[in-house]
Amino acid sequence: FADTDLAGNGTSPVELLRRDRDAVFTYPDNTRNRYGHVALTGSYDLDRLTSLQANVYYTRLSQRTKNGDAAEAEPCDDDATLVCTEDGDPYTDRAGAPIPNFVTGSRYVAQFPEFAEGGPYAFMNRTASDTDGFGATVQATRLGRVFGRPNHLVVGASYDGGRTKFSASSELGALTLKRGFGGPGIVVDQADGSISPVRVDAAQDYYGLFLADTLDVTSALSVTASGRFNLARIELKDRLGTALNGDHTFHRFNPGIGLTYRFAPALTAYAGYAEANRAPTPAELSCADAAAPCSLTNFFVGDPPLKQMVAHTFEAGLRGRLPVAAPALGAASGRLDWHAGLFRTTSDDDIQFVSSPTIGRAFFRNVGKTRRQGVEAGVRLDAGRLTAYAEYAFTDATFRTPLTLSSEDNPAADADGEIRVRSGDRLPGIPRHTLKFGADYAVSDRWSVGASARVASGQVLFGDEANQNPKTDPYVVLNLHTAFWITPRVQVFGLVENVFNNRYETYGTFSPTSDVPMTEVPGAGNPRSLSPAPPIAGFGGLRVLF
Repeated sequence: FADTDLAGNGTSPVELLRRDRDAVFTYPDNTRNRYGHVALTGSYDLDRLTSLQANVYYTRLSQRTKNGDAAEAEPCDDDATLVCTEDGDPYTDRAGAPIPNFVTGSRYVAQFPEFAEGGPYAFMNRTASDTDGFGATVQATRLGRVFGRPNHLVVGASYDGGRTKFSASSELGALTLKRGFGGPGIVVDQADGSISPVRVDAAQDYYGLFLADTLDVTSALSVTASGRFNLARIELKDRLGTALNGDHTFHRFNPGIGLTYRFAPALTAYAGYAEANRAPTPAELSCADAAAPCSLTNFFVGDPPLKQMVAHTFEAGLRGRLPVAAPALGAASGRLDWHAGLFRTTSDDDIQFVSSPTIGRAFFRNVGKTRRQGVEAGVRLDAGRLTAYAEYAFTDATFRTPLTLSSEDNPAADADGEIRVRSGDRLPGIPRHTLKFGADYAVSDRWSVGASARVASGQVLFGDEANQNPKTDPYVVLNLHTAFWITPRVQVFGLVENVFNNRYETYGTFSPTSDVPMTEVPGAGNPRSLSPAPPIAGFGGLRVLF
């Protein structure tokens, strides 16, 4: 069971962060999650060579979000007592009546002093979702011989289901000079459906049939052939009308083949090809129209369906083991495991969440082909009291299909607020280089100490898919940990994260700084907006085994 309350989890403009590392751009920005998960697994041996394995599970997720954003709203040109969209259409409430201009209405200023500060308009986006997830997998495993050679066969079936009740609304109010939502919070309900209250039920059913067979052709060469058939059905039922109703079905058979060759007992080469598909989620399916974008909290709107994404992956590499003797560490016969490999995954009809010209809103779309390729390598040392590891990845993640995207706040966008993405431009949010390493040392049979670190290069900002702006900065972060066993079943532990209190960012995008006043940094207008990583933090706890 988990209960999390996340506040201030959005990005902040770089000039604001330089002034105050704790500052937030607009607020409230809160996500509350309550999650429970129970699972049961079991196995049964039918005979010496055949066995059955099965699992069933149930999950429950309850999520509530509140997100204050700047709104593209202004007094109407033909009637300044009303509030209009950027296109000049009056905002309307749930009764269909035009919403008054709060700033010029003296009775609203008296009731809500925030308006007297002269701040712009704002939206308070609220969502509530409750999801029940459930599923089961059963498979049979057979160890036998084919053509006189050892063979390992697995065949099975799976089902994963989900039932979600989702509701959302956008309330119009004022943005105070402290960039908070100031009310009065009138729910917006536009006749064209671009901004409307939502109440929808989603049913998701995913079925799978799979088979994998590994044959030892020789004592050195093994061949694995596999296949999986996936069927997904996603049904949406609108509880406030019919705009969100939808019934989508996706299916595909995904083959795979792999080879391993043992040059020696401690050296193996491998190569393989596999395909995989992913059906769009209910949120993606119902937020896929540039003309009716969703808020960043993923409102549902009635939109055209998306294509399923299909990934094609090639990989090849080597893995091995070396003996290590470390008498000083109490290891007469330790070992060093290592691996190194190449991979390339090309995805057809990749799904990306892209910006809309409307502030604070975006939508999902198929962006054609994308490619992720690179190198992965790692080592692990087990030598008596000492264990250590290092993992490195080089990832070249790029768009392969040219496309035009909206990115109004990107300073490199054209006069229409658009950017041109070329084949070869890097995907946002994916560091090119990552390195993880760490070690643990057993000071005694009861006490151990250790350290871990992560190194990452900069990543392209979301909204800069054309790669025309600086990336986030690279960073290094070090963590320390220790554990002491009071008894064989009771352990106390401690952890310090970001020991040197490094300042770094893990995500970047652009914010409408020209539309939102920042009194802490007058005149600031740099739209680069980053998510600061946590500062130094300490944790301690108790583990009990029973």
